[in-house]
Order: sequence, then structure tokens, then C-alpha cells
Amino acid sequence: MARIKPFKGLRPPKCWVEQVASRPYDVLNSEEARAEAAGNEKSLYHIIKPEIDFPVGTDEHDPAVYLKAAANFRMFQEKGWLVQDEKECYYVYAQTMNGKTQYGLVVGAYVPDYMNGVIKKHELTRRDKEEDRMKHVRATNANIEPVFFAYPDNAEVDRIVAKYTAQKPEYDFIAPGDGFGHTFWVIDEEADIARITKIFAAVPALYIADGHHRSAAAALVGAEKAQQNPAHTGTEEYNYFMAVCFPANQLTIIDYNRVVKDLNGLSDEAFLQKLAEHFYVEEKGTEEYKPNALHNFSLYLSGKWYSLTARPGTYDDNDPIGVLDVTISSRLILDEILGIKDLRSDKRIDFVGGIRGLGELKRRVDSGEMRVALALYPVTMKQLMDIADTGNIMPPKTTWFEPKLRSGLVIHKLE
Repeated sequence: MARIKPFKGLRPPKCWVEQVASRPYDVLNSEEARAEAAGNEKSLYHIIKPEIDFPVGTDEHDPAVYLKAAANFRMFQEKGWLVQDEKECYYVYAQTMNGKTQYGLVVGAYVPDYMNGVIKKHELTRRDKEEDRMKHVRATNANIEPVFFAYPDNAEVDRIVAKYTAQKPEYDFIAPGDGFGHTFWVIDEEADIARITKIFAAVPALYIADGHHRSAAAALVGAEKAQQNPAHTGTEEYNYFMAVCFPANQLTIIDYNRVVKDLNGLSDEAFLQKLAEHFYVEEKGTEEYKPNALHNFSLYLSGKWYSLTARPGTYDDNDPIGVLDVTISSRLILDEILGIKDLRSDKRIDFVGGIRGLGELKRRVDSGEMRVALALYPVTMKQLMDIADTGNIMPPKTTWFEPKLRSGLVIHKLE
């Protein structure tokens, strides 16, 4: 069962929240962060991407960069750009995209729950990326950015959240660039805090939706601190890390598409003939074609769109991994026909989040940068949870969640 706790959040004053808040560290590169933070000394990028305070070209993994993150974090607190709440609270963080709002609870998630599988994963992590975030957590002694969890729907939690979202929010703004709404409330009534904690104590599992590397890093540093503390009791703040938990029924997974540089020596005709061995292939012309169901794919090649529907017998609906369209396409198209064996390392393939639309796939092929594009029908939350529950791991680049959590609305200190 899931163990969570409230915490004394470190937050920007209302007047500065829009200057402090930023996109997550891993959705933009150093130069993009440098540009977004230009002229804004309060931008969280000075903490989560502190290489922007060094000369262009500085290695973001240089030890001095992590030290700068810690120094900037202290400075933000000294200047009053981040102020700690006086009591332990839960928080509600709502995101609005395209007229749809999802309401998340910001909580302290329990480190041992990550270690023992109550917090469930669906993706593999890379040790180098874990180590980068672990160094950042160690340097700042805080979870600066939240991770994104899903939990099984619970009507009572919904009612408590609705009580607070009916009130005036602490923060309410539209983020520049993406135009998504970000709204934030503080749950500070003791009875509601206690009830939320008790409800989650009966929740069998939490699911990592986005932020596998941040989750791993936060949990590993927490476990590290426990081992290093001879007086460890299990109640210390480092036993928890910051997560925003959304009810599964409010979340939508967006498609995660593929573009490939070449046809592995095949002509268009030969490529399409090979596809027809495993798929029903239907030419759709020049109008964009979007996959309309599970096992239906969209292909863009030489100015034309095609519908591909997997033939019966090419997949197993009783296999939680084999049923995924990312598995079908990886096995029968990318591997068997195009010779792409490792999605994580092959330089001939790239991945495009569905938020960019089919037009981005067309653009990259028409420009000559890529030869062919493949759009997939998105994974469902039920599929994600089934895979996590059975201890399976999804293939790389399977899920894309949008909108991304804004960083800097609240921070969790480990002491």
C-alpha cells in the first residue's frame, strides 16, 4: 500500500511565480534554457540548468555546475524568491490544455515504496542519467522538480480536491510558449491532510507516468542518506521525494512517433511490398492520415500518406507487451525491414512527440532530413498500468504525456 506525507513546500511568492517557474530540465537543451532565462535572474533554470551561468559550451556535468546549482538554490532562498511554508501541507496542481484540466496532488512519496515496487515503473532507466540527477539532488539537498505519478481513481480524493479548487487559487497563470494553464492551491486543513494520507494508505500502487530518471535518482539519494545516518529512524524528510499524483482517468497519453533516415537500401515499391506481408496497406494520398484504432498505423513516404493495419496473427492481444503497437512496429517494420535493432542507440531513427502533430513528421521527410515517418496509435493508461502491474517494461519511446509539469511551483527540501 502507498505511503505518502505532506511537506513544508518551498515556493515563490505569488508576485514572482511566473518569473521563477520553468519547463522541466529535460525538455530543452542548454542553449534553449539560456535563451528562455535571458534577463530573468529569478528563472529556475539557474538552479536546474545552471550551466547557463557559465560560458557557452561548458559541460553540464562538470562538478562546478552542480556546485553552482546549490549556490543558486541558496541565493534564491536568501533573496526571498523561494519561501518555505510554515506547516506541512499537500498541494493541488491543475494543468489545462486544449480546454481539458487535470488535477494532481503534490505529495511526499515514500522512498521504500520505490524500492519495493509499490511505486511501479514501466520504462528502463539509464544509469548515466540517474547519476546526473543524483548529483543534482545531492548538491541541492532537495527535490527541485516533481515527478509525475498516476493513481487508481478515488472518488473521495476527488471530493477533497474539488473543495479546494472551488476556492481562490494560490497561483494561476498561462505559461509562455505553450499557452497551457497552471493553477495551484494549498491543502492546509489538518482533517483533510490526515484523510488524504489515510486514503492513500489503502491504495495498492502508484504508477510513474513521466520522470523515471528523476524518480530513480530521488529514491536512490534518499536510500543513500538512510544508510549514511547512524541514527536513522525512517521518519526523516529524505525518506520522501516530491511527486504530483493524478487520477488515471484524467490522463491522456499522446502518440510517440518515429522518423527514419533511409529505407535500408530498398526502393519505395520494394519497401511497400515488404510491408504488405504483415499489414494491409492502403494509400491515402496527400491529406494527413492519423491512426484511428489499435494496430492501425500511419506512414508518410515520398509525399503520400498510407494506412497500415496489422494482419491477424502478427500480434498477441493476450500479451501486455506484444499487443502494443510500438512492439508490432518495432519488430515488423523497424527491425525486420529497416534493420533498426536498438531504438536507444541507432542513429538512423528519431522520435517525435505527438504534441507536434503529423505536420512535423511530413516536414522532416519533405525536407530530406528523413526518408519515412511512422505515426502510432497512442497507448492507453490501462495498458500502461497493466504492464506495470505484471512487472513488464515497455519498449523505449512508447509514451508521451502532455502538458509537462511546470517546475518551480513547489520544492521539497530533504532536511
